[in-house]
Amino acid sequence: MIGVYVGSFNPVHKGHIKAIRHLIKNKYLDRVIVIPTGNYWDKTDLIDIKDRTNMLKLYKDINVDTKLNDIPYTYLVLRELHKKYQDLCLIIGADNIINFDKWKEYKEIIDNNHIIIIPRDDINIDKYLNKYNKDKFILVNDFNNVYISSSKIRELIKDNNYHELEKYLDKKIIKYIKENDLYK
Repeated sequence: MIGVYVGSFNPVHKGHIKAIRHLIKNKYLDRVIVIPTGNYWDKTDLIDIKDRTNMLKLYKDINVDTKLNDIPYTYLVLRELHKKYQDLCLIIGADNIINFDKWKEYKEIIDNNHIIIIPRDDINIDKYLNKYNKDKFILVNDFNNVYISSSKIRELIKDNNYHELEKYLDKKIIKYIKENDLYK
């Protein structure tokens, strides 16, 4: 089964990478395709997709797809990938299950794919799954996730608090951010 991880990755942090590696190492998935999204929702603090993609590509073991970046909705990304792959599994963080029923064509996503949910300590996933076909969801209960806030990371960068950033970002990502003067 192939995992599909769609997101802004603004910036890619240790939590993203840890989740991808955990899913492959523990045989939830055979492979993960990471697809950074364009700025379709006018996020004011979203840096250029080129930089977010370049940061993801610093991880040689991560498969980054850049052909689907212009597709604005996850269901459309999955439709495109289904032309090439049969068994797809969307990867989402637990925070996404809260409003999953507000996603465009969320029923199509559930009907045609499995969905892996990466847990977060502050979210009771079962509370939200009751409104869906639970058989389509895979909870990653053996993953010790540490909540990492991308907003907090961007704040630390703006405050030049790079020492604190090492908790959340790999050194190569911090170096890329500094060299390209991002998030200022």
